[in-house]
Parts: sequence; C-alpha cells; structure tokens
Amino acid sequence: MIETNRRTEKIILVSAATPENDRPEESLDELEELVHTAGACVVGRMIQHLEHINSAAYIGSGKLAELKELIYETEADAIVCDDELSPAQYKNLEDALEVKVMDRTLVILDIFAGRAKTAEGKIQVELAQLRYRSTRLIGMKNLSRQGGGIGTRGPGEKKLEVDRRLIRSRIAQLREQIWDMENHRAVTRARRQENPVPVAAIVGYTNAGKSTLLNTLTDAQVLEEDQLFATLDPTTRNYQLPDGQEILLTDTVGFIRKLPHHLIDAFRSTLEEAKYSDIIIHVVDASNPAMERNVKAVYETLRILGIQDKIIITVFNKMDKLSERPILKDFQADFTVEASIKMRSGIDKINGALGQAVNSMRVYLGKVFPYTDAGKIGLIRKYGQLLTEEYRDDGIYVEAYIPAQMMHRFQER
Repeated sequence: MIETNRRTEKIILVSAATPENDRPEESLDELEELVHTAGACVVGRMIQHLEHINSAAYIGSGKLAELKELIYETEADAIVCDDELSPAQYKNLEDALEVKVMDRTLVILDIFAGRAKTAEGKIQVELAQLRYRSTRLIGMKNLSRQGGGIGTRGPGEKKLEVDRRLIRSRIAQLREQIWDMENHRAVTRARRQENPVPVAAIVGYTNAGKSTLLNTLTDAQVLEEDQLFATLDPTTRNYQLPDGQEILLTDTVGFIRKLPHHLIDAFRSTLEEAKYSDIIIHVVDASNPAMERNVKAVYETLRILGIQDKIIITVFNKMDKLSERPILKDFQADFTVEASIKMRSGIDKINGALGQAVNSMRVYLGKVFPYTDAGKIGLIRKYGQLLTEEYRDDGIYVEAYIPAQMMHRFQER
C-alpha cells in the first residue's frame, strides 16, 4: 500500500507589534484561524515589539536568530508573517531561515483559490494572485516550482526567470474577462432596477453568520461552516416577507481586517453588488471578543468601496453564546436586532426590521381606479403593500404603499 495522505504543514506565526498593531495576540489568533482554514497547523508564535516594522527582514536580527532556533525545535516547514511582506523582506527571511516564507495576504489568497467555485470567482482570484506575485518575482524563491501545501493554489506558480511581460499580458486577459462579466452584471442590474423589488445585500465580517442568515430565510443551501471565508461566490435569492412584500437577498464575501488591496481590487465588481442594493444587512458576531474592531473593519471596507447612504440593519448574531447580555449598539445603523440565527431566534425581528426598511422607501397611494384599470392593483400587490381595497360604484378604492419609482404608473394621464 502507498500512503497518499498529504502531510499537514507546520507553521510558525510571526508578528511585529507596532503602535498601529497594538493587539498582536488578537491579530495572531485570527491569523491562526486563517492558517487552519488553509489546511496547515500552527506549532509556534513569535511577537516582537517595535516602533516600526524592520524594512529589511520584518523583525530584528536578534528575533530572527530566535526564530531560526524555534523552527529547528518545532521542525516547522514555514513561517507566516502577520503583515504583507516586501520582495526584499521575503528574500532576506528565506535566506536567513531556509524555510518557506509567507504573509497574511498569501494565506488569504490561497484560501480564496480553494473556495472559488464559479468561473468569475476563479478569474478574480487568479487576477489577485498574479497582481500580488508580479511584484515579488525576485523575492519569492518558492515561485520557481509548483509546490505543495498552503500558499501555492490558484493559477500555478511562475519561475523566477519568467518575463514580467507575460504576467502583464495574462493580467490584461483576466481584466478583459472581468470587464465582460461586469457588463453582463450591469445589464442584469438594469433589468432588476426596472423591476421595483428592493435588494438587500448581506455583509459582515467573515464567519459572522451571513450564509446562515441567507439559508435560514430562503433555504438557499449555501455552504455553512465554522471557518473563515466558508463561502466566496455571491448568491442572490428571492425572499417574501411575512406581510407578502418581496425582496432580493444577496450574500457577499466576508470582510476581514487587513483585507489585501489585491482582493478588494479584484473582487470590486462582486462587492459592488452591495453598492447597488437598497438595504445593507450587517451581520455581526456578538460573541467575538474583537467585535468592535470587526465592525470597524466592515465599515472601513464599505467606505473604500464607496458604499454609503444606504439603509443599514445591523444583526447582532450568536447571542446564545453570550453568558451575559450586554447593551449592543451600532450608531451607524438605522435598525439593530439581536438574534441567534442558527437557533432561529430573532428571525421575526429581522423580518420586522426589513419590513420597516422597505416601507421607508415607499410612498403612500390613495386612489380610486376605474374597473378598466383593475390590473394595476395586481402590480400593487406584487411590488407594494396593499392596505385597503374597497369596491365602489365609481371604481376600486385603494390605499397602499408602493415603490417611489412606480408612482408614475398610477398617475392620471
């Protein structure tokens, strides 16, 4: 018998704690989750407190010697630094340590490469990887071969002597394909806007419960796992509120602190689905000790994407995991709800907040329709909220709330 199981890589996490990164342990906890998600195990940690990151080797020479000893003691295969490394830092670290060197960005890119299922998702991941690696051909020795373990999935690794022009050519091809997909999405979005069904985009920090919410409300059967970036490709489903109003729910990729700008650029077309939504459902893991920092990271990412002036519903999820119930507030949200989505607790409150949000986007209509226009009442039932329907001698008297963009259909000619 031949043993075919792939050996789990042993990783040491390294962090430079600077005034900007004043909670290195918390950041390394998240990095450890990322490494586990990528399929490796963590066998050690090292933190050095510095005024600023060492431009030559990320950490100082003394800590570098300690790190080399720790690698020997733990038989580690690689190190992962908590910040994005420059080409010079890559080269100097690999020369000094003689093991594979990675950074947080490379691990996230690796996870995305493994989770992308649709053609667009795979193209976006490859584009992000090539943009990242094109500036690091000199520094990354492990680019010279197709490697095993984390940090090597995706488009395949390029040899050191590869012509940068070939990479730029491939990037141009991928960008052209993404532009085609963006145009297709723009056409779809335009058709959707003609159909006045409100769109709610579900956003939040990774592993907060976004996919669980979509599955609970719509039975979308999106993958749910207690892992970072369990789902990558966006999913849109139709949902009918208890009062009969219809909305579209769109799940988006999870956000994370230090989200690589390569990913933001590559996934901008996907993330901008939230930009064209009417409502933002912000799912927050209330049980996470870093909740406030995670919320800040989400709003910062939304700001980078230019997503603003939206109705925001913040759902504080996983309340069942809290031993005490603190007062939870989000001053940037229009509505806040406490819930335990997996336990189906608070779903009625979420529906209530969605109903109020949708109604706030609608205008009141009180009108008598002649019987020859009775078909318009069907439009009101489908896209609005019918309050009163009274049959009179002169026609059908209706009171309703309808989308503002539909009002012209019911004006007198």
